[in-house]
Amino acid sequence: MSLHKWTIGAVAAAVLASGAAVVPASAQEGIFVPLLTYRTGAFAGSGIPIADGMHDYLRMLNERDGGIGGVRLIIEECETGYDTTRGVECYEAVRGRNPVVVNPYSTGITLQLIPRAAVDQIPVLSMAYGLSAAADGRVFPWVFNPPLTYWDGASVFIKHVAEQEGGFENLQGKTIGLLHLDAPYGREPIPVLEALAEEHGFRLRLYPVAAQDMQNQGSVWLNIRRDRPDWIYLQGWGAMNPTAVREAIRTGFPIDRMIGVWWAGGDEDARAGGAQARGYKALNFHGTGADFPVIQDIITHVHDKGLSQFPRERVGDNLYNRGIYNSMLVAEAIRTAQEITGRAQVTGADVRLGFEAMNITEERLAEMGMEGFAAPLSLSCEDHSGHHQVYLAEWDGERWTQGSDWMDPMVDRVRPLIEEAARNYAAANTGWPERTEACPE
Repeated sequence: MSLHKWTIGAVAAAVLASGAAVVPASAQEGIFVPLLTYRTGAFAGSGIPIADGMHDYLRMLNERDGGIGGVRLIIEECETGYDTTRGVECYEAVRGRNPVVVNPYSTGITLQLIPRAAVDQIPVLSMAYGLSAAADGRVFPWVFNPPLTYWDGASVFIKHVAEQEGGFENLQGKTIGLLHLDAPYGREPIPVLEALAEEHGFRLRLYPVAAQDMQNQGSVWLNIRRDRPDWIYLQGWGAMNPTAVREAIRTGFPIDRMIGVWWAGGDEDARAGGAQARGYKALNFHGTGADFPVIQDIITHVHDKGLSQFPRERVGDNLYNRGIYNSMLVAEAIRTAQEITGRAQVTGADVRLGFEAMNITEERLAEMGMEGFAAPLSLSCEDHSGHHQVYLAEWDGERWTQGSDWMDPMVDRVRPLIEEAARNYAAANTGWPERTEACPE
């Protein structure tokens, strides 16, 4: 289990063997932000740009601002390989060092850490991934999944399909497929798709892809050709996504009728289809490209100083920007916690309050150099996701473009399902801890 540590003054690497002693981080050293990342294995193609984006934004704050509120950030990576067991080992390695937040970057790892969060008092940020039911802050006070859940994303997909078909009434009799990684992540949208299928009369077909078959999807696409779905929602990750794009083109499935979740919108995912991938779409909740002041600051303070591992020519790739967005949420939770407590050196419990009080306005986005990069975002005690807007990013053959206006999830349908699932989760886990303080009425 490797651990990569960027110290205050220079980049250094360290290897931490499983079970090795961990030296506690003192309060004077700074604010400890561990990053669980995967630069190796079948998912590395997606994991590397995200890891670099997360690191580079936080490193930029250290280089440009001296950290947050005058306290420098201790930024460390632990390699999970997108493996749940290794991810839990990484968590065990860092939890005794007073991290203010944990970024699992895997739904499987997140599911294992959710029961630990309240006990260890370390907030879990599963940004637009993980357990959709965790959006209910009354049941999951230590877990946050902004800006929206997988259930929100699936509802936006169905809304888009309805618009293209001329109305929800025209979904009756349609066949909609879910092509998904056969893992907790890939199965997450199934409950809301099933509920919407029952409500609107379309047939839902499930096409699971085992991790070992991500690059060998021939049999799955034979089933798709047999069923002839009208639309496909792609909930893939890593090597599965570019393979799905190539198979859709090879089998003649209309590429503009396969819509990816935001994790199926990597540059390499679409590029794998060549010129024929033009028109492929994926949900997104932030900007692409490098033409934002915040990214120019990252170039100046990190890349130009040789402090980034990411290729300079790829800065602005969608998943690199995804990592930037993730670390922006971390930084804003820390900043808000400092304002709430009046202390520069904050704890995980403080940062949890910072997440619940988060209110990123248009004005704040402009201050951060993110005007036009993302939509405003706010969380609350009850709502740890926000159910915020997304848009359809569209591949033009070379890069991602904004292919639609910003769209709202079907919150009226999704939120009751989330609250019911949260209650069921608590009931199924005997002794599930109740929130220690009530949410304001």
